[in-house]
Amino acid sequence: MCRHLAYLGPPATLRSLLTDPPHSLFRQAWAPRRQRHGTVNADGFGIGWYADGDPVPARYRRGTPIWGDPSLPDLARVTRSRAVLAAVRSATQGSAPGEQAAAPFADGRWLFSHNGRLDGWPESAAELAAALLPAGPPGAAVLLSLEAMVDSAFLWALIGRRLRGGDDMAAALAAAIAAIEAAGATGRFNFLLTDGQAIAATACGDTLWYRRAVPAGAGGEPVPVMSVTVASEPDDDLAGWTEVPDRHVLTATPSGVSVRPLQPAPPGGSPSPGRGARTRSASPRPSPAPGVPPAPGVPAAPGLPASHGRQARRGVPAPTTTSASKGS
Repeated sequence: MCRHLAYLGPPATLRSLLTDPPHSLFRQAWAPRRQRHGTVNADGFGIGWYADGDPVPARYRRGTPIWGDPSLPDLARVTRSRAVLAAVRSATQGSAPGEQAAAPFADGRWLFSHNGRLDGWPESAAELAAALLPAGPPGAAVLLSLEAMVDSAFLWALIGRRLRGGDDMAAALAAAIAAIEAAGATGRFNFLLTDGQAIAATACGDTLWYRRAVPAGAGGEPVPVMSVTVASEPDDDLAGWTEVPDRHVLTATPSGVSVRPLQPAPPGGSPSPGRGARTRSASPRPSPAPGVPPAPGVPAAPGLPASHGRQARRGVPAPTTTSASKGS
């Protein structure tokens, strides 16, 4: 159910972050290595990034598979940013299609992505809205403001109210999960949130990893500027990746990462799978699919696996080989 990534650090091209790594987010659209639910992420994609001096991010979203967008290679090659959040989508059954339904969702300076699902969507949203939103016109206004009729947009509305009420990012994510579960709802709630200065994320039902790195400077000497990447899964097999245990919330900046437990699930609730996973460094694993293609839009091979009970309509990218790795 989706893969996502956020980056903070020295200016980097979208290409170096999203398509160049050997197991990049681009490749995770059809060959994720650690995704626990679903097989492909072909229902759309989105990229959000921040320009220097502007706190409001730009977004580029499409409702088609990331490899099928002919404009992405040029955009990714020339666009550089110190802060990026991107996602590839595997849609929850019963949710709306289209680019408006693709993360990242935005509100002011914030970008948000959800990897998971709200069980029982859309019927469960009505019960949650009655329990967690104001009665009458104020609550109706929240529902009418949703960018798309999808569970992720609804969950983002609940989190956004907490952010606008003064919660910091990690507190807003953790409190939203606690309130959703206390109201009797279940699901998988891997959230990813940034304001361009810090990243907050939750591991609640699927995988989450992070890595801090020191980019190489002139002459190969390290420079005193760190970067941090938070992602659903590692995009390469190099050292330094750390897995976040399930039911934990993370706060990350280039200067440091903190991880703390979420509130325990209510008794009798449906716990997220994978609880108790230990933090560890990633070890190399063989890839289940051929190498990353040089760009989207290459000739198609046999069709993608069915996703969520429906047949994918586009072919997988043609196999090529690459030795590219992340550039920063």
